[in-house]
Amino acid sequence: MFNIEEELKKLPGKPGVYIMHDKDDNIIYVGKAVSLKNRVRQYFRKTNKTARIEKMVSLIDHFEYIVVDNEAEALILECNLIKKNRPKFNVLLKDDKTYPYIKVDVKAEYPGVYYTRRIINDGSKYFGPYANPGAAKEMLDFIKERYKIHQCRTLKERTRPCLNYHIGRCLAPCMGNVDKEEYRKQVNEIIDLLEGKTDKVLKDLEIQMQEAAQKMEYEKAAYLRDRKQAIERASSKQKVSNISENSIDVIGIAKSDLEVCVEIFFVRGSKMIGREQYFYNDLKDMEDNEILSGFIKQYYLDNPNIPSKIMIREEIEDKEAIESWLSTELGKKVEIKTPKKGEKLRFVEMAENNARVTLDNKEKDKSEILLELKDVLKMDRLPRKIETYDISNIAGEHMVAGMCVMQDGVIKKNLSRRFKIKTVYGQDDPKCMEEVITRRLRHSLENPNGGFGKLPDVIFADGGITQIRATKQAIQNVLNEEKETFMQDSEMSEQDKQEKLEMKKKELDIKVFGMVKNDKHQTRALMDENRNELKISENLMKLITRFQDTVHETAITYHRKLRDKEMTKSELDNVKGIGNAKKQALLKQFGSVEKIKRASIEELMKVKGITKELAEKLKE
Repeated sequence: MFNIEEELKKLPGKPGVYIMHDKDDNIIYVGKAVSLKNRVRQYFRKTNKTARIEKMVSLIDHFEYIVVDNEAEALILECNLIKKNRPKFNVLLKDDKTYPYIKVDVKAEYPGVYYTRRIINDGSKYFGPYANPGAAKEMLDFIKERYKIHQCRTLKERTRPCLNYHIGRCLAPCMGNVDKEEYRKQVNEIIDLLEGKTDKVLKDLEIQMQEAAQKMEYEKAAYLRDRKQAIERASSKQKVSNISENSIDVIGIAKSDLEVCVEIFFVRGSKMIGREQYFYNDLKDMEDNEILSGFIKQYYLDNPNIPSKIMIREEIEDKEAIESWLSTELGKKVEIKTPKKGEKLRFVEMAENNARVTLDNKEKDKSEILLELKDVLKMDRLPRKIETYDISNIAGEHMVAGMCVMQDGVIKKNLSRRFKIKTVYGQDDPKCMEEVITRRLRHSLENPNGGFGKLPDVIFADGGITQIRATKQAIQNVLNEEKETFMQDSEMSEQDKQEKLEMKKKELDIKVFGMVKNDKHQTRALMDENRNELKISENLMKLITRFQDTVHETAITYHRKLRDKEMTKSELDNVKGIGNAKKQALLKQFGSVEKIKRASIEELMKVKGITKELAEKLKE
């Protein structure tokens, strides 16, 4: 039994990382500390805490910690553990999508320039990330159009050059007839361009152009002139300030009642070359400096594009440790600055203003969606919580259901749920739908603060009229159960029973619609209980299609998981003491269950982990 008070007394006053677990052993928070003893004890003191921290502490069942030599080591370990375990109370980047980079394989004899989403430790230079994939591709197209570099993914010797050589877009290094120094000069210019050093590139091009003109190499001079003009046009669009530093990331924060937006600007050589936004839910009671600290640590972990300066509004607690870590990663000094005046403060304010505009636009989009849904569904209140369900099975085998939630116009994948069908035998999707929704509604009525949360305003059934009727029957089932409970309560007056019943009717007044697909299994329309198809906008149709696709994926993924698990089951699973590792070891040694059956106890005991007792159980 883990005694928190006793374990707090054992904490060392050394730097390290602490890991909080709930009663199910899930990691719910990871933090670092200069002194584990002082930091971890703070959580359990009766001091003022934010609502978020109060909730987190209430869920802590036990904790563990890892002692390290210094704060920098603790910070790196904290980042890695957060990335691996994604604890619910840490600041987490919302999505796992990978942004594109432009890669220059500088180690190659004749380097190429490529579009990639994977960063590997191969000695290449990576530029980005580009929040807009189109911007990365546009830059790559510009390079291919203006520089005569090879465009083959792998450079092989050829007997004749490819088409790009003949149209003047490649120097054909595959033929071996290009000067390596001339080729490398182009690559170095591309690298300067990608690093934002356009002034240097333009100056070099001007010199080369004058030299070519003096030598009367007018064709070469014209080519260099066109390249210079193209770069001037591209760079003029990106000028944003007179900040002199070459490599800065500027981070701004904006908050609403529902979300936090973190916006990051990438400035290279006084030019903004891109930006990204990240959105977080349920962090409105979290201090800005805590959000910034968590964001910076996660964002720059495994990121090859560390700037020399990061500009933010608020001072952060672990600034020195983060600066030390990033400086070690970059190989030169990295500073985190909080400007108080001048151009640099204006830049931070610009990032914050953009974050606010981004958040406001997102809130506006959600409001418009909710208002349109309210109008289309003919509701007297906003449909803030919508749930959808889908059944998945093959010929009545491994029957499961998926549930997904749309909250305030946003699909919340973290609120998805999965069900095994318990009472329906044989393929009967409407009955399965009825069972699942009945079970789900009971959850909220019995435990309003449980994992399912409050009841939905609307249910979208994945299907037509039969699924709509099954859903409505589920709602009626639950209402009948509640009514039966009241009627059997002998201590309750008739008037109280009627009042209670009316309250339950109001609570279970859930609108039901079907999401109908066409013959090509594409979402066609929303249908009401009278089989009327509702007229909706293109934007709303896209959202509903995504909602339907999400619940379908949830259901079918769970179905495949159960089916695959069933296919890998064997008689060995019924032997107490034989887990997956021992099962695999036995099958590897003998090849099949039949051969295991024929093996002697002595032969079985030769397998790692199989004791005499286990071998005898196997023989039985």
